[in-house]
Amino acid sequence: MNAFKDTQSLSELQAFVQLRRQIHMMPELGGETPATAAVVAEKLASWGYEVHRGIGGHGLVGVRRKGNSTRSIGLRADMDALPMQEENRFAHASQIAGRMHACGHDGHTAILLAAAWRLADSVDFDGTLNLIFQPDEEGLCGAKKMMEDGLFTRFPCDAIFALHNLPGIPLGTAVVQPGPTMAASQQVSIEIQGRGGHGAMPERSVDPFPVIASLINAIQTIKSRNLAVDEHAVISIGMVNAGTVYNIIPDTASMLLSVRTDSPETEQKINRRLEEIVRGHEQLYGVTISLQTDQLAPALVNSKFETQKVRQCLEPLFAPGTLLSQGKKLMATEDFAWMLTQVPGCYFFLGNGEGEFHGCSVHNPHYDFNDELIRLGSDCWVKIVQGCLS
Repeated sequence: MNAFKDTQSLSELQAFVQLRRQIHMMPELGGETPATAAVVAEKLASWGYEVHRGIGGHGLVGVRRKGNSTRSIGLRADMDALPMQEENRFAHASQIAGRMHACGHDGHTAILLAAAWRLADSVDFDGTLNLIFQPDEEGLCGAKKMMEDGLFTRFPCDAIFALHNLPGIPLGTAVVQPGPTMAASQQVSIEIQGRGGHGAMPERSVDPFPVIASLINAIQTIKSRNLAVDEHAVISIGMVNAGTVYNIIPDTASMLLSVRTDSPETEQKINRRLEEIVRGHEQLYGVTISLQTDQLAPALVNSKFETQKVRQCLEPLFAPGTLLSQGKKLMATEDFAWMLTQVPGCYFFLGNGEGEFHGCSVHNPHYDFNDELIRLGSDCWVKIVQGCLS
């Protein structure tokens, strides 16, 4: 079933392509997505959806009820862009310096709007459909803020679903896998307190530089020596800060780490080992070290039943061998994971294409969303709604 098969409907599809490009040209960052939210709200209202705005900031939900069933599901799309300069030169490139839709959230919004248009009148279902448009996915804050503002209390869902484009795999391919799918993310802050002094008299100081150098080496051994080969983790040191002048030993040195894991057990093991390493360095070097760990998002874990349901719904849309049950291991983080801690659901991927252009990675200044996905993505949402609310 494809509502975009005749000439009139194809023109409607092109309208969603143009809408996607309009959003691409005017990217908004983080939680500040008022213009994008206004476009979404206007479209949903014009199609008869009950629109609720201002949820956790600029988040919004469009509600459509049909039939008599009390069952309800949620479909989520993200709306925010990234703080980076676009280097593409096509007509719909970003018109705002230092901002770019480099992850395809413009496309995700257009896909869900295209599905919303089709589901409003031409597709039957039985139950309540909650269309969730979320800001600030990139900052890993938007989902949590909407939830703290009563998202699932005000709009109960028996199951929730989201999708993301995936460059590097062919258009017409999907990855729908159960269990751990995206990584948890932690920011770890380490600050060393020594005693500064003159660079010519190091014996009168407690130099934090040897400490931070040793910490860097020790932290790198956690993955290789403290975790089993089947425990997935990435530990990256992203920032080191110490000193101001070449001939002065500073009082302090600090570092920031990113820790990605796909299970709470692995995360806890890494945190215990970080604590041991830090306390050992305090004794060894005679310094004081503060260690702070902040969880930005948990691991994204697809529930078994909802994943099976998505696969069942999508099978008619994909050729044999293109609906994959396992993709390449990804240690990126997605804040839809917060929603999955309260409601069972499934997060899946659609191939954005291969080659130099559509195979270009997300978070790259040359990336662009593949508009062909608007048709396929909206087909997926329609099938999932029909399958879950039948």
